[in-house]
Amino acid sequence: QVQLVESGGGLVKPGGSLRLSCVASGSISSINAMGWYRQSPGKEREFVAAISWSGSTYYTDSLKGRFTISRDNAKNTVYLQMNSLKPEDTAVYYCAAARDPTGPWGSWGQGTQVTVSS
Repeated sequence: QVQLVESGGGLVKPGGSLRLSCVASGSISSINAMGWYRQSPGKEREFVAAISWSGSTYYTDSLKGRFTISRDNAKNTVYLQMNSLKPEDTAVYYCAAARDPTGPWGSWGQGTQVTVSS
């Protein structure tokens, strides 16, 4: 089983930046990809980005150019750099892990709140 712990969320003004981190522990050898999803109140959870252990990256089209996913394999950590944040980016951001970057995502973190507001 894989345990995921996110950090880095908070309150930021529109146009600001945040970097989320997700540390994986447990059966690391069982996963080949980690990713980020987000969920806003009243909306379904949506895919944000994913990265394989080899470095291939995947993004939802609407966030390309503002969000960047990266990883540090030695630290079993994945990051999500979020720039030019907008109020509509406000959501709980969840880290996920899978055997394949296209899913299914079998392990989830507890989520970290990101609020973009002036």
